[in-house]
Amino acid sequence: MRLAPIILITLTLAISAFAQQSLRTGSPAPAFAVDGMDGNTYDLNDYKGKVVVITFWSSKCTICHEEIPKLNRLAAHYKNQNVVFLALTMDNEAKVSAYIKNTPFDFTILPNSFGVVLQYADRDRAGNIDMGFPAYYIVDQTGGIQMKTSGWDKTAGIDSQISKIARVAEQPRFDLNGGGNGIAK
Repeated sequence: MRLAPIILITLTLAISAFAQQSLRTGSPAPAFAVDGMDGNTYDLNDYKGKVVVITFWSSKCTICHEEIPKLNRLAAHYKNQNVVFLALTMDNEAKVSAYIKNTPFDFTILPNSFGVVLQYADRDRAGNIDMGFPAYYIVDQTGGIQMKTSGWDKTAGIDSQISKIARVAEQPRFDLNGGGNGIAK
């Protein structure tokens, strides 16, 4: 009889902990394989040995709309340097196609990614999804999460973290203001 309350308390604490579970810096990035707008399948496991910048965005997100040009410049800055940029959205291909006519991406877009959002999103006490858009995750060469952030104007922090873990050759700092070719002089 005394064992029943202990089991009940343990189950309650376990469920509560699971409902609030979130990915932390240093934890392994959840694996995924998603079809891109180009028809190719993109599997996170294929990018071991590279730094992967994962951006979760939505066509309805005003902040995302403002951040995409900055991310395009950042992706151009790291082109050919073992850094991969993936843009995941819950929007379907038709919605994304219409959106990118006016707001182009210069990196890979993975539509219909609700399942991946479920893997990466934090949960509140009730188990509801808690993820702001845009959300950013930087995954290192071994598959570990090295940065997790969301919101407006995170490009400088993303650039700094990529430089730190990518061990790329010394380069001029990224120009956040978008002048010229995106590289500071």
